Amino acid sequence: MKVERIFRGICLAAIILPLGLLLVLLCQLLFQGFERLTWNFLTDFPSRKAELAGIYPALVGSVVLISLSTALAIPIGIAAAIYLEEYATKNFFSHLIELNVANLAGVPSVIYGLLGLEIFVRIMNFGHSLLAGALTMALLMLPVMITAAREAFKTVPMHYREACYALGSSQFQAIRQVVVPMALPGILTGSILAISRAIGEAAPLVVVGAATYMAFVPDALDSEFTALPIQIFNWVSRPQKGFLIDAAAGIIVLVGTLFVLNLVAIFLRNRFERR
Repeated sequence: MKVERIFRGICLAAIILPLGLLLVLLCQLLFQGFERLTWNFLTDFPSRKAELAGIYPALVGSVVLISLSTALAIPIGIAAAIYLEEYATKNFFSHLIELNVANLAGVPSVIYGLLGLEIFVRIMNFGHSLLAGALTMALLMLPVMITAAREAFKTVPMHYREACYALGSSQFQAIRQVVVPMALPGILTGSILAISRAIGEAAPLVVVGAATYMAFVPDALDSEFTALPIQIFNWVSRPQKGFLIDAAAGIIVLVGTLFVLNLVAIFLRNRFERR
């Protein structure tokens, strides 16, 4: 009993301490940056004067970048998970793919930036464009998406598939009409994890060549771009106190954007679970 209590206390401390530190950090950010959270801050362009600086290009760049990355990563991730879980035979090749996907989920994000720099920026000659950034972030999201989708497919009982086959359905029909709809809540959870990892990353975008200062918004896939993490990094690196306040306000907007995306995904997941 004493050992059980000790382990229970350790587990509670491991949960409560990080949450407490995170809550303190969020309160400090709110206290420091709340005064800058105005409509002008959201709609103005960056400026050399801290009190006039805004995040409009970075906010638009982040929304467009994550939207493109999600549109690329989620369908490819679901298709790869369907192949690995439903079609692939269990042999050395499939086990090798599964091992590599699991390992890629833990690779540092800067490595994906180097991969995107070599493939998309140099070999495919996309340059330091929005498309190169979106493709790089899609690579970052794919291992998380594939792993989560595979786990979601594993939760669908095998006798559901067998019942479809008994009714004359093909394997593709069973997957499309039964397996994927039942696994959709888990797939949406994986989407939340993938988007949460990508939306706050700055290292891959720095390597790919995202701009640290932009006085315009991207209007095409080959346009230069910036993102909220890049803008926040730029403000934090400046010595003026006003830019630190701007950075705190930018972090609040970034966390709020992630919170809204998570709420939407949770709402959709709960709706599909009820259905």
